[in-house]
Amino acid sequence: MTSPPGAVDALLARAHALEGQIQRRILGQPSVVRELLVTLLAGGHALVRGVPGLAKTLLARSLAEATHLSFKRVQFTPDLLPSDITGSEVLDEVDGRRLLRFLPGPVFVHLLLADEINRTAPKTQAALLEAMAEHQVTVGGTSHRLPEPFCVVATQNPIEQEGTYPLPEAQLDRFLLCIRVDYPAEQDEVRVLQATTGAPADRLEPVLEAQELLQLQRLVREVAVAESLVKDVARLVRSSRPGTAGAAPASAPVAWGAGPRGGQALLLAAKARALLAGRFAASAEDVRALALPVLRHRLVLEWSAAAEGVDADGVVQALLDASGL
Repeated sequence: MTSPPGAVDALLARAHALEGQIQRRILGQPSVVRELLVTLLAGGHALVRGVPGLAKTLLARSLAEATHLSFKRVQFTPDLLPSDITGSEVLDEVDGRRLLRFLPGPVFVHLLLADEINRTAPKTQAALLEAMAEHQVTVGGTSHRLPEPFCVVATQNPIEQEGTYPLPEAQLDRFLLCIRVDYPAEQDEVRVLQATTGAPADRLEPVLEAQELLQLQRLVREVAVAESLVKDVARLVRSSRPGTAGAAPASAPVAWGAGPRGGQALLLAAKARALLAGRFAASAEDVRALALPVLRHRLVLEWSAAAEGVDADGVVQALLDASGL
């Protein structure tokens, strides 16, 4: 690590304090909170999938409330236009002259909540693609940089498909993790009911500055990974591609496997998880813990897979078991 040990310890303490603050609000979902923090520290974007009422929107709001990051929410609807997200040029009159002035959209923010992202047309979904990939938007031939750090947290309802537009694979690949939010356990649901039907909860305390998050993101890049583990990750990703050298039998239901960006995402996420645990070298355990959220949205299954009861999680788990990781 290039940073002094004391400074690193202080930054990690801030990250753990952030996790604790969010868990005050999001009860019984420690893995979901940890995966969101992994996404943030790795400098990526998160797609949060879950049925209505599982606090997906509250998760993003709690993250913003517990940091000093600027935050905006966009409710995606069928009539939303690309300019409603990126911004547009307006005609202004200055000193008797008419000039075009760029009016920034809600994407110019540290943390953007794209709520129900699959409910808007592909053209509007694609408006986010440049922002997610390049951290900039281009309007009227001029590029405008977004503030750093920049993170998109998009929510999606996986069971209701009427009136929705599936995200294109190119955009799905830009999400570092696809975080699955399940129903809470019974005792956790009791705690949720008690906490949300009584007196209003106290506000969360902001514990992390934007500059501190940027420092943590740089530290993640410095976490060591053994060459053997890098090769294991490459073999795992390559095993998801049917009809290619190194494909595993478990890839039979897959039409298109994960690309190299899947391996990059898995290594970066493993580094971020190791750093959150106070370790400065990623391990096979980190890879195993994050293989599902990294790869589940990067596999395109054959149409027949659904009829046979096969889903992406099952395929990824089978690939992971066969890899020996």
